[in-house]
Amino acid sequence: MGLRIGALIVDCTDPGRLARFWAEALDWVISRDVDPEWVVEPPEGSREDCVVADLLFIKVPEPRSGKNRLHLDLRPEDQQAEVARLEALGATRADVGQREDDPWIVMADPEGNEFCVQNAHPPTVRAEWLRRYEAYRSTSGP
Repeated sequence: MGLRIGALIVDCTDPGRLARFWAEALDWVISRDVDPEWVVEPPEGSREDCVVADLLFIKVPEPRSGKNRLHLDLRPEDQQAEVARLEALGATRADVGQREDDPWIVMADPEGNEFCVQNAHPPTVRAEWLRRYEAYRSTSGP
């Protein structure tokens, strides 16, 4: 049996605020909401459940400084609509030196952690990914 990543840890000054942002952004659920640690995870039974690592937000006294060493890439069906939705949730566009013609949009969450919003996968790539995922699910169980 392979090793599974249980959680990605995010240090932050306000774990509740950041957990609520990411839960809404990803359409996930908050499964722990007690300072100093909040957890956001995929909904039970979703495609991401037991596959994607949870996000664990831990309260630290100091604000973020410097460049992210790890960031999330989101790949929605409609990049522009998703950027607008994320901005309404409190995200901002970020400049990390990207080129104007890059196909992704760099954004920052409410504490300044950068993430990217990619273009949608072409239909053939998405179909192949779904085929592989369903094949995996049928052999590994729920």
